[in-house]
Amino acid sequence: MKSILRYTAAGMALATLGFASNASAADASATVSAQILDNLQLTNTAGLNFGSITATATLAANAGVTVSPAATPTVTCAATLTSCAGTPTAAAFSVTGFPSQNVAVSVLDATIQLDRGAALGTMQRYMDVNAFTVSSGTVALSAAGAGSFYVGGTLSVRPNQAPGVYVGSVNVRVAYN
Repeated sequence: MKSILRYTAAGMALATLGFASNASAADASATVSAQILDNLQLTNTAGLNFGSITATATLAANAGVTVSPAATPTVTCAATLTSCAGTPTAAAFSVTGFPSQNVAVSVLDATIQLDRGAALGTMQRYMDVNAFTVSSGTVALSAAGAGSFYVGGTLSVRPNQAPGVYVGSVNVRVAYN
């Protein structure tokens, strides 16, 4: 008899435990969403132009010319250069994409080389540009999905630099944050 009571009590305890588990269960749901962003479009609207530069005849070491990243850039010309003239400009870019999103901006090149195109005796044919700066590392696209930014940098004029027009290009990337 004692054993029947024990088995009955054990069975009741297990049945009660089962009911307690079901009584404390709860269900819920969550909203699932996704946003598909437009492909970014990047357009160069102006080049990085250091202007016209005249070096002293006795330039003994590289001399820098820096153009700031702005619509109306600040130009800093090394004291060993006799003239920095013309109309320097920062490189200008426009970017379009999904409205009201933030876009990260980066310059992919640490240093680029400008080339005169042809040698002129023993004179220097190349100049380096580095220390690139961006007007904003993050561009907030407008409600219309548009934004813009500027890129500046520092040109290194070498001793015995050949006269002429030097050309190169810098690579810039934009990506959604």
